[in-house]
Amino acid sequence: MSHGEGFLAIFRSMFDAPGFYVLDEPEAALSFTATLHLVALLHELGTTGAQIVCATHSPILAATPGADIIEVGPHGLRRTTWDDLDLVANWRQYLTSPERYLRHLIP
Repeated sequence: MSHGEGFLAIFRSMFDAPGFYVLDEPEAALSFTATLHLVALLHELGTTGAQIVCATHSPILAATPGADIIEVGPHGLRRTTWDDLDLVANWRQYLTSPERYLRHLIP
């Protein structure tokens, strides 16, 4: 079992009933695919009546269906949509043109 698969197994065993869950960047140890599985798990948990507060820098987790998104930034707290998140805009820009960012870091 990989490191990420181990984390997913732990999440599955911990999230076995509706409740109140607070997660701080749970995607940190996960691959792209494992993060998608976590989205499915969180969505399923939410449909059972659980409440989940999740701090993340992942546009994948932020796209969890049914999520109420609150962005934290210099503006304070604001309710927003996935498309309007700064982190989504930043990732889109980077994936479109990584050299625009890397030229400032790599001579």
